[in-house]
Amino acid sequence: MRKALLAACCLVVSACKTAEPAPTPPAPPPPREQPAPEAKPLPPGLDGAALNEQANPCEDFYEYACGNWVKNTEIPADRPRWSRGFDSIAARNEEILREILEASSTGKSPEGTPYAQKLGDYYGACMDEAQVEASLPALKTELAKLTAVKSAKDLAQVVGTMHARSVFPLFHLSSNNDLKDASQVVGEMDQGGLGLPDRDYYLKDDEKSKGLLTAYGEHLKNLFVLLGETPEQAAKSAASVLETETALAKASLTRVERREPKNLYHRLERKGLKAEAPAFPWDAYFTAAGAKELQTINVTHPPFFKEVERLVKTAKPGTWTPYLTAHYVLSVVPALPKAFQQERFRFTSQNLTGAKEDVPRWKKCVRFTNNALGEALAQPFIAKTFGADGKTTTLQMVMEIEKSFERNLDSLAWMDAPTREQALVKVRKIANKIGYPDKWRNYDALKVERGSFLGSWVSASAFEQARQLAKIGKPVDKDEWIIPPPTVNAFYNPALNEIIFPAGILQPPFFNREATAPVNFGAMGMVVGHEITHGFDDEGRQYDAEGNLRDWWTPGSDKAFRERVACVKEQYDGYTAIDELKVNGALTLGENVADLGGLKLAHAAMEAWLAKDPEAAKQVNGYRYTPSQQLFLGYAQSWCSKYRDPYARQMAMVDPHSPPHWRVNGPLGNLKEFQQAFQCQEGTKMVRPAAQRCEVW
Repeated sequence: MRKALLAACCLVVSACKTAEPAPTPPAPPPPREQPAPEAKPLPPGLDGAALNEQANPCEDFYEYACGNWVKNTEIPADRPRWSRGFDSIAARNEEILREILEASSTGKSPEGTPYAQKLGDYYGACMDEAQVEASLPALKTELAKLTAVKSAKDLAQVVGTMHARSVFPLFHLSSNNDLKDASQVVGEMDQGGLGLPDRDYYLKDDEKSKGLLTAYGEHLKNLFVLLGETPEQAAKSAASVLETETALAKASLTRVERREPKNLYHRLERKGLKAEAPAFPWDAYFTAAGAKELQTINVTHPPFFKEVERLVKTAKPGTWTPYLTAHYVLSVVPALPKAFQQERFRFTSQNLTGAKEDVPRWKKCVRFTNNALGEALAQPFIAKTFGADGKTTTLQMVMEIEKSFERNLDSLAWMDAPTREQALVKVRKIANKIGYPDKWRNYDALKVERGSFLGSWVSASAFEQARQLAKIGKPVDKDEWIIPPPTVNAFYNPALNEIIFPAGILQPPFFNREATAPVNFGAMGMVVGHEITHGFDDEGRQYDAEGNLRDWWTPGSDKAFRERVACVKEQYDGYTAIDELKVNGALTLGENVADLGGLKLAHAAMEAWLAKDPEAAKQVNGYRYTPSQQLFLGYAQSWCSKYRDPYARQMAMVDPHSPPHWRVNGPLGNLKEFQQAFQCQEGTKMVRPAAQRCEVW
């Protein structure tokens, strides 16, 4: 969804691999004094079995905190990664959602479940594999209507019809807040039309990239064979798709370029779009897409639409049928016979994820139902897991860390008074959405067919696209949630200056009612601080307190900020993600700045909290680790992760987050609070030389 891509900065983990060798340090420091393991109990919330106490925390803190977990943990066969935080929570959440959906599918839904019939029918249709196996004739009937293109007008109409179903060949159409007037919702046209995760997969010329592109072509060929083409025909169809997608990739902005909000703002309106690409029949397109009257349009990258027009004018006869066919089939694979699903898994597992087994059908169906009816499914989930008290406790922590940010502003010598005043206004206006919405989404218009999962899938996709387009021209709904509450993640949305903390993440190890306060500040408190800092990272800082893209910085503070984030970029550029792939310091810059700021804020908030409650401070000091050590261990252990190599490579190319190893060791190497907590000396790997130390917030 375009809105999520543009407006939501999230926390979710990235790929993990070995640490980058550091220069040879001086002679090791004298042994640090540590209490004997049996002297004091381990703080609740920390996992003693995960620790590798043979490692030196001042040399590799990730290894110290997670070493034995990494050594002893096996990645489940159906997953590309496994983490102690995100994935373990998601797995528990799925089991709860499965219970709700299986009960609903048999007419025994939990009391208070809205849209129980639709939930049960959607899940039940998905689980009916015999019916899914019989879906090919219906698919072919639709393809015959959707891919018959003899003219530019035909192309515009079928592309619009697909877009109305949330299938996006050529480009994307959605709604989004106007970047310079956050009170308006406008239409948005964005680059798209690729079958691989990123433009660079088509354009890089190293051997691994060329091999993956060849494998993708073979995958497309196999799909066309499954649709009934001969191998010779299928090979030609696949080559045609690759040719079209490569042309679109060349015209696309890179992920780094898309991190600059100003690069994505061009209010051309419908009239300007027609002038930019006059050969494309835009009126026919918008009518078919369900946006006949749409006039207010932001075009994120006008040159891309010039390329679309060129393709429309110059494409050979027969180009569009295989291209449109491939995109429609790839969008509905989960609702197609097993042969299609197996072919899709074969390609993605071998080239993108490394998973050894396909995801069990029940897990797929839980995820698909959550995507289609998330806020209906969330209500019984909330009753089972979170409750109103969870909202209150989390809000207290959020408020404490927002106060920590305010206090920290006074200590920033590089920021002048006028800019500091504006930053203070912005942080005080952050809207915090915790747990679940106050107003639930209406699904009355969504049609679900128990006898056709393909039909239900397409209907749910069309329902969501219609909901997005219906926002255009109306006041922004500040109560809307952009993700289902069971999601294990957290988001900052700069266009609304809001933070979303779904109930899905507010569980151990991120938030544990039994853990000490320092452990919770390290795990969940850092998440809170991370999302607050996103409002002031290299992207978020460009938006004001109301969510408008506006420069509120003085030239002096702007220059000082840029110098500090340049330090962060250079630091992470030097880290290895996997094999020859380095971390992309520009792509990951916002998340790295948020990690660094989030940890600093969480630590300061913990100290302020303990200072106000001497009795609590005395209690947490009775454990094996000091409060500061508990916080940093709580943080690190929430990121213990293992990745399969193909997935690690994919994440290194497309994920704006650094690998978990560097999400721990990277920011901690810059924090004097960490170095003091573990008595780390100059020359150890976890103490960056003073001249190379990075600090932004």
